[in-house]
Amino acid sequence: MPGIQAQYLGMPLQLAELDGENLDYFKHCAAHDFHLQACAQCGRLRYPPTTACPWCMSLESTWKKVEGKGAVHSYTEVHHAIQPAFRDHTPYMVLLVDLDTQKGEPTADEALRVIGNLCTPDGKLAPPDMVKRVGIGTRVRMVFTDVADGMSLPQWTIDETATQPATPWRYPQE
Repeated sequence: MPGIQAQYLGMPLQLAELDGENLDYFKHCAAHDFHLQACAQCGRLRYPPTTACPWCMSLESTWKKVEGKGAVHSYTEVHHAIQPAFRDHTPYMVLLVDLDTQKGEPTADEALRVIGNLCTPDGKLAPPDMVKRVGIGTRVRMVFTDVADGMSLPQWTIDETATQPATPWRYPQE
């Protein structure tokens, strides 16, 4: 299986030929389908892609289509981009999202948590007015940013069809 090389906002991205789990993961994302590994032994889904199940250590898994919807668990709002490619896009937001799928498993405090940038529905980094609307608890859905043949990045946008919290928690603003 060949590796993938791409560019995102001027930064090189590369998946090596030997990185089978991530190549499979991004193959699904390139089709704008979100799939996670499901353990063949215990059935739990996992993210990020790994060789062994983190719960039962089984090496066998299959890929299962998962709905890319959830709520913001945590975030960081970047105002000083250390990567020059992101400088013109500040402030931008990186989200850690609790997926609705498998929430509360195997314990009540656990969830599948997937990281990605806050974007517009068409996969572009969100503008400042959109960044200001998002906080912990905001309902989001997955969108994809195409970066090369065979590679799309899973990102997040506000789920306009979902009931949103009246005031999502945000760090105090200056």
